[in-house]
Amino acid sequence: MTEVLQPNQGYQSEPGDSAAGYGRIKPEGVDTAHGAILYLDDITVSFDGFKALNKLSLDISVGELRCIIGPNGAGKTTMMDVITGKTRPTAGTAWFGQTLDLTQMTEYDIAHFGIGRKFQRPTVFEQHTVFENLELAMKTNKRVRPTLFFRLNSEQRGKIDEILKLIRLQGQEQRLAGLLSHGQKQWLEIGMLLMQEPQLLLLDEPVAGMSDAETARTAELLNELRGKHSIMVVEHDMAFVEEIARDGKVTVLHEGSVLAEGNMQQVQSDERVIEVYLGR
Repeated sequence: MTEVLQPNQGYQSEPGDSAAGYGRIKPEGVDTAHGAILYLDDITVSFDGFKALNKLSLDISVGELRCIIGPNGAGKTTMMDVITGKTRPTAGTAWFGQTLDLTQMTEYDIAHFGIGRKFQRPTVFEQHTVFENLELAMKTNKRVRPTLFFRLNSEQRGKIDEILKLIRLQGQEQRLAGLLSHGQKQWLEIGMLLMQEPQLLLLDEPVAGMSDAETARTAELLNELRGKHSIMVVEHDMAFVEEIARDGKVTVLHEGSVLAEGNMQQVQSDERVIEVYLGR
């Protein structure tokens, strides 16, 4: 029988965790030995009789970049709400790895164990610099005394420098976040999530409102993250989805269930998807 870990069980780091680099801190108990990091099985969410999700089942492999598409009202946001603990399912199960039951965990504990979520609108500390935003997001002891006496060491500074380069904000570190362009704020928020060293990233319409150049650079960024993190991207921009989906799976949601799943070419040629979402 699989042991279900409770949310208050420990969070352990591996030797060298403070060094720059991604994916080196692993929450105790996130067992991905079977190759999948997320399982949703027959998830149903009902609001006053309306089924926002209707027996939804899918799984995400370790290191996979999965694109989720579908019309408005298909259940994409509700699905992310279930994964992050914001919404409790009416029925079904949701597992992070083999042992962590997301339906029994708080939002805080889910984030602590390695699931990071970015909403459509960027949320950054606009009166702080880019560097300070990344510093504030760093995974450290947040209790009062350690926070008051906290000083960055060289390894932590190196990690921030690495993130700055990755999110295309090198040279902007002393700029106030409120002065960044919309696209740069989106990148900064992704960087803030990466500072928390998540194993699974949930990104909700990451290129909404971006220029073509910013969209292209965001595709480059996500492709660089592929394999270092497991990533779920909800997006309506089909050109962007084509750029990041490559030969990976694309899942199409409709009326709270999986309508179709496959590579981009398979999904685009599916008559049901054409009918309800892509159009002719």
